[in-house]
Amino acid sequence: MRMKLDRRTFLAGSSALAILPYVSFARAADRTNPIIALDADIGNLDPGNRVGTTEGNIIRSVCQTLVRFEPGKTTWTNDAAKEIKQISDTEFVFELNPGQMFTGGFGEMTADDVKYSFDRYINGDKNGKKLAYADDLKALKSVEVTGKYTGKLILKHPSAALWLIGICDASGAILSKKAIEQLGDKIATTLIGSGPMTLKEWRPKEQFVLAANPDYKGPYKAHFEAITGKIIPERKTSFLSYQAKELDFTAFDADQLDTAKGLPDTRVIDIPGIDYTWIGINVQRGDLADLKVRQAIRWAIDVDAIIQGAYSGASSRAKTLLAPGLLGNWADAPLYTRDLAKAKALLVETGKTGLTFTFTCLNDATSLAVAQIAQANLAEVGIMLTINAMDSGAYWALGADDAGKDLELTLIAYTSKFDPSFQTQWFLASQIGLWNWQRWNNPEFDKLHQEGLETLDKAKREEIYIKMQKLLDESASCIWVTHGRHFFVDAAWLKPMFLPNGKDWQFEFFDKA
Repeated sequence: MRMKLDRRTFLAGSSALAILPYVSFARAADRTNPIIALDADIGNLDPGNRVGTTEGNIIRSVCQTLVRFEPGKTTWTNDAAKEIKQISDTEFVFELNPGQMFTGGFGEMTADDVKYSFDRYINGDKNGKKLAYADDLKALKSVEVTGKYTGKLILKHPSAALWLIGICDASGAILSKKAIEQLGDKIATTLIGSGPMTLKEWRPKEQFVLAANPDYKGPYKAHFEAITGKIIPERKTSFLSYQAKELDFTAFDADQLDTAKGLPDTRVIDIPGIDYTWIGINVQRGDLADLKVRQAIRWAIDVDAIIQGAYSGASSRAKTLLAPGLLGNWADAPLYTRDLAKAKALLVETGKTGLTFTFTCLNDATSLAVAQIAQANLAEVGIMLTINAMDSGAYWALGADDAGKDLELTLIAYTSKFDPSFQTQWFLASQIGLWNWQRWNNPEFDKLHQEGLETLDKAKREEIYIKMQKLLDESASCIWVTHGRHFFVDAAWLKPMFLPNGKDWQFEFFDKA
Protein backbone atom coordinates (compact mmCIF):
# COMPACT_ATOMS: atom_id res chain seq x y z
CA MET A 1 0.00 0.00 0.00
CA ARG A 2 1.43 3.38 -0.96
CA MET A 3 0.83 6.64 0.83
CA LYS A 4 -0.87 8.99 -1.60
CA LEU A 5 1.08 12.24 -1.63
CA ASP A 6 -1.43 14.88 -2.63
CA ARG A 7 -3.65 17.59 -1.28
CA ARG A 8 -6.30 15.22 0.01
CA THR A 9 -4.47 14.02 3.13
CA PHE A 10 -6.82 15.30 5.80
CA LEU A 11 -6.91 15.11 9.57
CA ALA A 12 -9.68 12.65 10.35
CA GLY A 13 -12.24 14.36 12.52
CA SER A 14 -10.22 17.57 12.89
CA SER A 15 -11.36 20.12 15.44
CA ALA A 16 -14.01 22.56 14.27
CA LEU A 17 -13.21 26.26 14.31
CA ALA A 18 -16.10 28.48 15.31
CA ILE A 19 -16.12 32.22 14.72
CA LEU A 20 -18.72 33.92 16.84
CA PRO A 21 -20.66 36.96 15.55
CA TYR A 22 -19.11 40.34 16.12
CA VAL A 23 -20.20 43.95 16.07
CA SER A 24 -18.32 45.96 13.45
CA PHE A 25 -17.28 49.58 13.94
CA ALA A 26 -14.50 51.61 12.37
CA ARG A 27 -11.20 51.33 14.22
CA ALA A 28 -8.04 53.30 13.58
CA ALA A 29 -5.07 50.95 13.30
CA ASP A 30 -1.87 50.38 11.39
CA ARG A 31 -3.23 47.82 9.02
CA THR A 32 0.19 47.07 7.56
CA ASN A 33 1.60 45.85 10.88
CA PRO A 34 -0.79 43.95 13.16
CA ILE A 35 0.36 43.65 16.75
CA ILE A 36 -0.34 40.30 18.39
CA ALA A 37 0.30 38.80 21.82
CA LEU A 38 2.07 35.52 22.59
CA ASP A 39 2.34 33.98 26.03
CA ALA A 40 5.79 32.43 25.48
CA ASP A 41 9.02 33.92 24.22
CA ILE A 42 11.37 32.38 21.70
CA GLY A 43 13.39 29.62 23.33
CA ASN A 44 15.44 28.07 20.52
CA LEU A 45 15.24 28.90 16.81
CA ASP A 46 17.02 25.71 15.71
CA PRO A 47 14.11 23.85 14.05
CA GLY A 48 15.31 20.52 15.42
CA ASN A 49 15.69 21.81 18.97
CA ARG A 50 12.81 24.25 19.17
CA VAL A 51 11.02 24.48 22.50
CA GLY A 52 7.41 25.20 21.63
CA THR A 53 4.84 26.69 19.32
CA THR A 54 6.25 30.21 19.33
CA GLU A 55 9.39 29.07 17.52
CA GLY A 56 7.49 26.60 15.36
CA ASN A 57 5.17 29.32 14.10
CA ILE A 58 8.08 31.66 13.37
CA ILE A 59 10.15 28.95 11.67
CA ARG A 60 7.32 27.97 9.31
CA SER A 61 6.90 31.58 8.21
CA VAL A 62 10.62 32.33 7.79
CA CYS A 63 11.79 29.04 6.27
CA GLN A 64 10.61 27.08 3.29
CA THR A 65 9.72 23.41 3.39
CA LEU A 66 9.48 21.05 0.45
CA VAL A 67 5.70 21.19 0.85
CA ARG A 68 3.70 23.64 2.96
CA PHE A 69 0.41 23.33 4.82
CA GLU A 70 -2.34 25.18 3.02
CA PRO A 71 -4.10 28.01 4.90
CA GLY A 72 -6.05 26.60 7.85
CA LYS A 73 -5.75 23.01 6.64
CA THR A 74 -3.69 19.88 7.16
CA THR A 75 -3.52 19.38 3.42
CA TRP A 76 -0.40 20.55 1.65
CA THR A 77 0.94 21.83 -1.60
CA ASN A 78 4.41 22.35 -3.03
CA ASP A 79 6.57 25.09 -1.55
CA ALA A 80 10.33 24.89 -2.14
CA ALA A 81 9.70 21.82 -4.28
CA LYS A 82 8.72 22.30 -7.88
CA GLU A 83 7.75 18.63 -8.02
CA ILE A 84 7.73 15.58 -5.77
CA LYS A 85 7.07 12.08 -7.04
CA GLN A 86 6.64 8.85 -5.10
CA ILE A 87 8.45 6.05 -6.90
CA SER A 88 7.95 3.33 -4.27
CA ASP A 89 6.65 2.90 -0.73
CA THR A 90 9.98 4.18 0.57
CA GLU A 91 11.35 6.46 -2.14
CA PHE A 92 10.44 9.98 -3.23
CA VAL A 93 12.24 12.15 -5.75
CA PHE A 94 12.09 15.94 -5.62
CA GLU A 95 13.04 18.89 -7.76
CA LEU A 96 13.46 22.35 -6.23
CA ASN A 97 12.36 25.59 -7.80
CA PRO A 98 15.46 27.48 -8.95
CA GLY A 99 16.30 30.96 -7.67
CA GLN A 100 15.12 30.53 -4.06
CA MET A 101 17.49 32.73 -2.07
CA PHE A 102 18.44 32.54 1.60
CA THR A 103 18.49 35.83 3.49
CA GLY A 104 21.71 37.31 4.82
CA GLY A 105 23.58 36.79 1.58
CA PHE A 106 23.83 33.02 2.01
CA GLY A 107 22.98 32.26 -1.58
CA GLU A 108 20.58 30.05 -3.48
CA MET A 109 18.87 26.99 -2.06
CA THR A 110 20.11 23.75 -3.60
CA ALA A 111 19.55 20.05 -2.98
CA ASP A 112 22.70 20.10 -0.82
CA ASP A 113 20.84 22.35 1.63
CA VAL A 114 17.91 19.92 1.75
CA LYS A 115 20.28 17.05 2.48
CA TYR A 116 22.17 19.02 5.11
CA SER A 117 18.97 20.10 6.87
CA PHE A 118 17.50 16.58 7.00
CA ASP A 119 20.80 14.85 7.81
CA ARG A 120 20.83 16.70 11.13
CA TYR A 121 17.75 14.69 12.14
CA ILE A 122 19.41 11.46 11.05
CA ASN A 123 22.93 12.00 12.37
CA GLY A 124 22.54 14.61 15.11
CA ASP A 125 24.05 18.08 15.40
CA LYS A 126 27.68 18.96 14.72
CA ASN A 127 28.66 17.07 17.88
CA GLY A 128 26.52 14.04 17.00
CA LYS A 129 23.94 14.90 19.67
CA LYS A 130 20.40 13.82 18.85
CA LEU A 131 18.06 16.69 18.04
CA ALA A 132 15.06 17.09 20.34
CA TYR A 133 12.66 16.70 17.39
CA ALA A 134 14.66 13.97 15.64
CA ASP A 135 11.73 11.56 15.76
CA ASP A 136 9.69 13.83 13.49
CA LEU A 137 11.88 12.54 10.65
CA LYS A 138 12.69 9.18 12.18
CA ALA A 139 11.40 7.30 9.14
CA LEU A 140 13.94 9.03 6.92
CA LYS A 141 16.96 6.84 6.16
CA SER A 142 18.90 9.14 3.87
CA VAL A 143 18.79 11.96 1.37
CA GLU A 144 20.61 11.56 -1.93
CA VAL A 145 21.60 14.56 -4.04
CA THR A 146 21.19 13.80 -7.73
CA GLY A 147 21.67 17.31 -9.15
CA LYS A 148 21.84 20.97 -8.19
CA TYR A 149 18.09 21.09 -7.59
CA THR A 150 17.19 17.41 -7.47
CA GLY A 151 17.38 14.65 -4.92
CA LYS A 152 15.82 11.56 -3.46
CA LEU A 153 14.31 10.87 -0.02
CA ILE A 154 14.83 7.27 1.05
CA LEU A 155 12.75 5.98 3.95
CA LYS A 156 13.58 3.16 6.36
CA HIS A 157 10.00 1.95 6.06
CA PRO A 158 6.64 3.20 4.78
CA SER A 159 5.45 6.09 6.94
CA ALA A 160 2.01 7.61 7.38
CA ALA A 161 3.34 10.38 9.62
CA LEU A 162 6.50 11.69 7.96
CA TRP A 163 4.85 14.35 5.82
CA LEU A 164 2.20 15.43 8.31
CA ILE A 165 4.42 16.00 11.36
CA GLY A 166 7.82 16.23 9.73
CA ILE A 167 8.27 17.52 6.20
CA CYS A 168 5.36 20.02 6.27
CA ASP A 169 6.07 21.29 9.76
CA ALA A 170 8.93 23.21 11.37
CA SER A 171 11.11 20.10 11.42
CA GLY A 172 10.99 20.16 7.63
CA ALA A 173 12.50 23.66 7.45
CA ILE A 174 15.21 23.85 4.81
CA LEU A 175 18.24 25.62 6.22
CA SER A 176 21.28 27.07 4.50
CA LYS A 177 24.22 24.70 4.97
CA LYS A 178 26.61 27.62 4.66
CA ALA A 179 24.72 29.68 7.24
CA ILE A 180 24.47 26.91 9.82
CA GLU A 181 28.14 26.02 9.54
CA GLN A 182 29.02 29.69 9.97
CA LEU A 183 26.57 30.34 12.82
CA GLY A 184 27.58 27.39 14.99
CA ASP A 185 25.77 27.63 18.34
CA LYS A 186 24.14 30.89 17.26
CA ILE A 187 21.63 28.78 15.33
CA ALA A 188 19.58 28.89 18.55
CA THR A 189 19.13 32.66 18.29
CA THR A 190 19.48 33.42 14.57
CA LEU A 191 17.13 32.22 11.85
CA ILE A 192 18.19 32.29 8.20
CA GLY A 193 15.47 31.26 5.77
CA SER A 194 14.13 31.71 2.27
CA GLY A 195 10.42 31.86 3.14
CA PRO A 196 7.70 34.50 2.99
CA MET A 197 8.94 36.39 6.08
CA THR A 198 12.14 37.28 7.90
CA LEU A 199 12.81 37.59 11.61
CA LYS A 200 13.69 41.28 11.51
CA GLU A 201 13.98 41.84 15.25
CA TRP A 202 13.92 39.95 18.54
CA ARG A 203 14.14 41.58 21.93
CA PRO A 204 14.00 38.70 24.46
CA LYS A 205 11.08 38.80 26.89
CA GLU A 206 9.69 41.83 25.05
CA GLN A 207 8.87 41.35 21.37
CA PHE A 208 9.83 40.07 17.95
CA VAL A 209 9.07 41.50 14.51
CA LEU A 210 8.46 39.44 11.39
CA ALA A 211 8.84 41.35 8.13
CA ALA A 212 7.81 40.43 4.61
CA ASN A 213 10.74 38.94 2.72
CA PRO A 214 11.19 40.99 -0.48
CA ASP A 215 13.38 38.28 -2.00
CA TYR A 216 10.94 35.42 -1.47
CA LYS A 217 10.32 33.62 -4.78
CA GLY A 218 7.50 31.30 -3.79
CA PRO A 219 3.72 31.56 -4.20
CA TYR A 220 2.88 32.57 -0.60
CA LYS A 221 3.98 36.18 -0.26
CA ALA A 222 3.17 37.73 3.11
CA HIS A 223 0.11 39.98 3.18
CA PHE A 224 1.53 42.41 5.74
CA GLU A 225 4.71 44.47 5.71
CA ALA A 226 5.34 43.29 9.28
CA ILE A 227 3.76 41.45 12.21
CA THR A 228 4.86 42.39 15.72
CA GLY A 229 4.62 39.76 18.42
CA LYS A 230 4.49 41.06 21.99
CA ILE A 231 5.54 38.62 24.72
CA ILE A 232 2.84 38.82 27.40
CA PRO A 233 2.86 35.66 29.58
CA GLU A 234 -0.39 36.45 31.39
CA ARG A 235 -3.52 36.31 29.25
CA LYS A 236 -5.50 38.60 31.50
CA THR A 237 -2.86 41.24 30.88
CA SER A 238 -2.93 40.76 27.11
CA PHE A 239 -6.73 40.86 27.10
CA LEU A 240 -6.66 44.21 28.89
CA SER A 241 -4.10 45.42 26.33
CA TYR A 242 -6.44 44.34 23.55
CA GLN A 243 -9.32 46.27 25.11
CA ALA A 244 -7.03 49.30 25.31
CA LYS A 245 -6.42 48.90 21.55
CA GLU A 246 -2.73 48.21 22.08
CA LEU A 247 -3.10 44.81 20.40
CA ASP A 248 -4.94 43.50 17.35
CA PHE A 249 -4.99 39.83 18.33
CA THR A 250 -4.61 37.80 21.52
CA ALA A 251 -5.69 34.64 23.26
CA PHE A 252 -7.81 35.08 26.37
CA ASP A 253 -9.09 32.99 29.27
CA ALA A 254 -12.51 31.40 29.30
CA ASP A 255 -13.76 33.49 32.20
CA GLN A 256 -13.51 36.56 29.95
CA LEU A 257 -15.75 35.14 27.21
CA ASP A 258 -18.81 37.25 27.99
CA THR A 259 -16.68 40.39 28.06
CA ALA A 260 -15.05 39.46 24.76
CA LYS A 261 -18.41 38.96 23.04
CA GLY A 262 -19.42 42.50 23.97
CA LEU A 263 -16.35 44.23 22.55
CA PRO A 264 -16.87 46.42 19.46
CA ASP A 265 -15.01 45.83 16.22
CA THR A 266 -13.99 42.40 17.47
CA ARG A 267 -14.25 38.80 16.37
CA VAL A 268 -14.26 36.06 18.98
CA ILE A 269 -12.76 32.77 17.85
CA ASP A 270 -13.41 29.51 19.72
CA ILE A 271 -11.41 26.39 18.79
CA PRO A 272 -11.85 23.06 20.67
CA GLY A 273 -8.41 21.81 21.64
CA ILE A 274 -6.57 18.62 20.70
CA ASP A 275 -3.59 19.33 22.95
CA TYR A 276 -2.88 17.66 26.27
CA THR A 277 -2.25 19.03 29.73
CA TRP A 278 -1.38 16.61 32.48
CA ILE A 279 0.30 16.22 35.85
CA GLY A 280 3.41 14.13 35.26
CA ILE A 281 4.87 12.03 38.05
CA ASN A 282 8.58 11.16 38.04
CA VAL A 283 8.58 7.36 38.44
CA GLN A 284 12.29 7.31 39.31
CA ARG A 285 12.14 9.85 42.12
CA GLY A 286 12.15 8.58 45.71
CA ASP A 287 8.78 7.46 47.04
CA LEU A 288 7.18 8.19 43.67
CA ALA A 289 8.88 5.07 42.34
CA ASP A 290 6.19 3.13 44.25
CA LEU A 291 3.27 2.46 41.88
CA LYS A 292 0.77 2.54 44.75
CA VAL A 293 1.91 6.02 45.79
CA ARG A 294 1.31 7.23 42.24
CA GLN A 295 -2.08 5.51 42.12
CA ALA A 296 -3.01 7.14 45.42
CA ILE A 297 -2.09 10.56 44.08
CA ARG A 298 -4.21 9.92 40.99
CA TRP A 299 -7.24 9.01 43.09
CA ALA A 300 -6.71 11.97 45.44
CA ILE A 301 -6.47 14.77 42.90
CA ASP A 302 -9.84 16.17 41.90
CA VAL A 303 -9.52 16.86 38.17
CA ASP A 304 -13.15 17.93 37.92
CA ALA A 305 -12.47 20.62 40.53
CA ILE A 306 -9.41 21.69 38.53
CA ILE A 307 -11.52 22.06 35.39
CA GLN A 308 -14.02 24.22 37.25
CA GLY A 309 -11.57 26.22 39.36
CA ALA A 310 -8.62 26.72 37.03
CA TYR A 311 -10.34 26.60 33.63
CA SER A 312 -13.69 28.18 34.57
CA GLY A 313 -15.46 25.02 33.45
CA ALA A 314 -14.86 25.97 29.81
CA SER A 315 -12.59 23.05 28.91
CA SER A 316 -13.69 19.44 28.91
CA ARG A 317 -11.79 16.97 31.02
CA ALA A 318 -9.24 14.66 29.40
CA LYS A 319 -8.97 11.02 30.34
CA THR A 320 -6.18 9.87 28.05
CA LEU A 321 -3.37 11.18 25.84
CA LEU A 322 -5.02 11.43 22.42
CA ALA A 323 -7.96 13.80 22.10
CA PRO A 324 -11.32 12.85 20.58
CA GLY A 325 -11.16 13.20 16.81
CA LEU A 326 -7.55 12.07 16.59
CA LEU A 327 -6.56 8.67 15.28
CA GLY A 328 -6.09 6.37 18.27
CA ASN A 329 -8.36 8.15 20.73
CA TRP A 330 -9.12 5.64 23.52
CA ALA A 331 -12.80 6.40 23.97
CA ASP A 332 -13.24 3.80 26.72
CA ALA A 333 -10.33 5.01 28.85
CA PRO A 334 -11.10 4.99 32.58
CA LEU A 335 -12.11 8.26 34.21
CA TYR A 336 -10.58 8.60 37.66
CA THR A 337 -13.17 10.42 39.73
CA ARG A 338 -11.73 11.52 43.06
CA ASP A 339 -11.94 8.79 45.71
CA LEU A 340 -10.25 9.65 49.00
CA ALA A 341 -10.97 6.22 50.50
CA LYS A 342 -9.10 4.46 47.70
CA ALA A 343 -6.23 6.96 47.93
CA LYS A 344 -5.87 6.50 51.69
CA ALA A 345 -6.10 2.70 51.44
CA LEU A 346 -3.30 2.59 48.86
CA LEU A 347 -1.09 4.76 51.05
CA VAL A 348 -1.75 2.47 54.02
CA GLU A 349 -0.65 -0.49 51.88
CA THR A 350 2.65 1.25 51.17
CA GLY A 351 3.34 1.91 54.83
CA LYS A 352 4.57 5.37 53.90
CA THR A 353 3.63 8.45 55.91
CA GLY A 354 4.65 12.09 55.92
CA LEU A 355 5.12 12.20 52.16
CA THR A 356 6.30 15.56 50.81
CA PHE A 357 6.80 16.43 47.15
CA THR A 358 7.42 19.46 44.96
CA PHE A 359 4.85 20.48 42.36
CA THR A 360 6.50 22.37 39.49
CA CYS A 361 4.51 24.54 37.10
CA LEU A 362 4.59 27.73 35.09
CA ASN A 363 3.87 30.90 37.03
CA ASP A 364 0.72 31.94 35.13
CA ALA A 365 -2.63 32.20 36.90
CA THR A 366 -4.13 29.02 35.43
CA SER A 367 -1.14 26.85 36.29
CA LEU A 368 -0.98 28.25 39.81
CA ALA A 369 -4.67 27.54 40.29
CA VAL A 370 -4.12 23.91 39.23
CA ALA A 371 -1.19 23.62 41.63
CA GLN A 372 -3.14 25.06 44.53
CA ILE A 373 -6.10 22.73 43.99
CA ALA A 374 -3.77 19.71 43.79
CA GLN A 375 -1.99 20.93 46.92
CA ALA A 376 -5.26 21.13 48.87
CA ASN A 377 -6.45 17.76 47.51
CA LEU A 378 -3.30 15.88 48.50
CA ALA A 379 -3.19 17.48 51.93
CA GLU A 380 -6.42 15.62 52.69
CA VAL A 381 -4.61 12.30 52.36
CA GLY A 382 -1.51 13.44 54.24
CA ILE A 383 0.69 14.34 51.27
CA MET A 384 2.26 17.78 51.42
CA LEU A 385 3.07 19.68 48.21
CA THR A 386 5.44 22.59 47.83
CA ILE A 387 4.65 24.66 44.74
CA ASN A 388 7.59 25.64 42.54
CA ALA A 389 6.26 28.19 40.02
CA MET A 390 8.74 29.15 37.31
CA ASP A 391 8.88 31.65 34.46
CA SER A 392 8.62 30.12 31.01
CA GLY A 393 12.32 30.40 30.15
CA ALA A 394 13.51 28.53 33.23
CA TYR A 395 10.66 26.02 33.05
CA TRP A 396 11.23 24.93 29.45
CA ALA A 397 14.99 24.84 30.00
CA LEU A 398 14.26 21.73 32.07
CA GLY A 399 13.93 19.89 28.74
CA ALA A 400 17.67 19.98 28.03
CA ASP A 401 20.72 18.14 29.39
CA ASP A 402 18.76 16.14 31.97
CA ALA A 403 17.88 19.31 33.86
CA GLY A 404 14.50 17.80 34.80
CA LYS A 405 15.85 14.69 36.52
CA ASP A 406 14.81 15.89 40.00
CA LEU A 407 11.27 16.92 39.10
CA GLU A 408 8.58 15.20 41.16
CA LEU A 409 5.08 16.29 40.18
CA THR A 410 4.92 18.65 37.20
CA LEU A 411 2.06 20.35 35.41
CA ILE A 412 2.85 19.97 31.70
CA ALA A 413 1.03 21.35 28.66
CA TYR A 414 2.09 20.07 25.25
CA THR A 415 0.82 20.89 21.80
CA SER A 416 -0.56 18.08 19.66
CA LYS A 417 0.10 17.49 16.00
CA PHE A 418 -2.17 15.67 13.61
CA ASP A 419 -0.61 12.22 13.83
CA PRO A 420 -0.62 10.30 17.13
CA SER A 421 3.05 9.41 16.82
CA PHE A 422 3.94 13.03 17.54
CA GLN A 423 2.25 12.80 20.93
CA THR A 424 3.53 9.34 21.88
CA GLN A 425 7.17 10.12 21.05
CA TRP A 426 7.63 12.27 24.18
CA PHE A 427 7.01 9.24 26.43
CA LEU A 428 9.76 7.10 24.89
CA ALA A 429 12.82 6.00 26.85
CA SER A 430 14.97 7.99 24.42
CA GLN A 431 13.27 11.17 25.67
CA ILE A 432 14.39 10.64 29.28
CA GLY A 433 16.68 13.57 29.98
CA LEU A 434 14.83 15.67 27.43
CA TRP A 435 11.02 15.84 27.45
CA ASN A 436 10.00 12.59 29.18
CA TRP A 437 9.80 14.25 32.59
CA GLN A 438 8.03 11.19 34.01
CA ARG A 439 11.27 9.29 33.28
CA TRP A 440 9.04 6.34 32.46
CA ASN A 441 10.68 3.55 30.49
CA ASN A 442 8.57 0.80 28.95
CA PRO A 443 10.13 -1.32 26.15
CA GLU A 444 6.72 -2.51 24.95
CA PHE A 445 5.55 1.09 24.58
CA ASP A 446 8.67 1.95 22.59
CA LYS A 447 8.18 -1.11 20.38
CA LEU A 448 4.54 -0.21 19.68
CA HIS A 449 5.55 3.35 18.86
CA GLN A 450 7.85 2.04 16.15
CA GLU A 451 5.15 -0.27 14.83
CA GLY A 452 2.77 2.68 14.63
CA LEU A 453 5.29 4.60 12.57
CA GLU A 454 5.76 1.75 10.12
CA THR A 455 2.10 0.78 9.72
CA LEU A 456 -0.05 2.41 7.04
CA ASP A 457 -3.30 0.57 7.77
CA LYS A 458 -5.50 3.01 9.71
CA ALA A 459 -7.37 0.37 11.76
CA LYS A 460 -4.15 -1.32 12.82
CA ARG A 461 -2.62 2.00 13.81
CA GLU A 462 -5.72 2.75 15.88
CA GLU A 463 -5.22 -0.49 17.83
CA ILE A 464 -1.54 0.24 18.37
CA TYR A 465 -2.07 3.69 19.86
CA ILE A 466 -4.86 2.51 22.14
CA LYS A 467 -2.54 -0.21 23.47
CA MET A 468 0.11 2.40 24.12
CA GLN A 469 -2.30 4.56 26.11
CA LYS A 470 -3.29 1.55 28.18
CA LEU A 471 0.36 1.05 29.13
CA LEU A 472 0.60 4.68 30.16
CA ASP A 473 -2.55 4.28 32.24
CA GLU A 474 -1.12 1.24 34.02
CA SER A 475 1.97 3.23 34.98
CA ALA A 476 -0.05 5.90 36.84
CA SER A 477 2.64 8.33 35.72
CA CYS A 478 0.21 10.78 34.12
CA ILE A 479 -2.91 12.43 35.49
CA TRP A 480 -4.70 13.80 32.43
CA VAL A 481 -6.33 17.19 32.91
CA THR A 482 -7.62 18.68 29.66
CA HIS A 483 -7.21 18.82 25.90
CA GLY A 484 -7.87 22.53 26.10
CA ARG A 485 -10.02 25.03 24.34
CA HIS A 486 -8.67 28.10 22.62
CA PHE A 487 -10.29 31.52 22.72
CA PHE A 488 -9.01 34.46 20.71
CA VAL A 489 -10.09 38.01 20.00
CA ASP A 490 -8.97 39.87 16.93
CA ALA A 491 -9.71 43.21 15.34
CA ALA A 492 -12.44 42.76 12.76
CA TRP A 493 -10.16 44.07 10.00
CA LEU A 494 -7.65 41.27 10.66
CA LYS A 495 -7.94 37.68 9.47
CA PRO A 496 -5.57 35.42 11.44
CA MET A 497 -4.90 31.91 10.21
CA PHE A 498 -4.52 28.73 12.25
CA LEU A 499 -4.03 25.06 11.64
CA PRO A 500 -6.94 23.07 13.14
CA ASN A 501 -5.27 22.59 16.54
CA GLY A 502 -5.52 26.33 17.25
CA LYS A 503 -1.90 26.49 18.44
CA ASP A 504 -0.08 26.47 15.12
CA TRP A 505 -0.45 29.97 13.72
CA GLN A 506 0.36 30.60 10.08
CA PHE A 507 1.80 34.10 10.15
CA GLU A 508 2.54 33.94 6.44
CA PHE A 509 -1.21 33.66 5.79
CA PHE A 510 -2.41 36.39 8.18
CA ASP A 511 -4.42 38.80 6.02
CA LYS A 512 -6.89 41.64 6.05
CA ALA A 513 -10.46 40.49 6.53
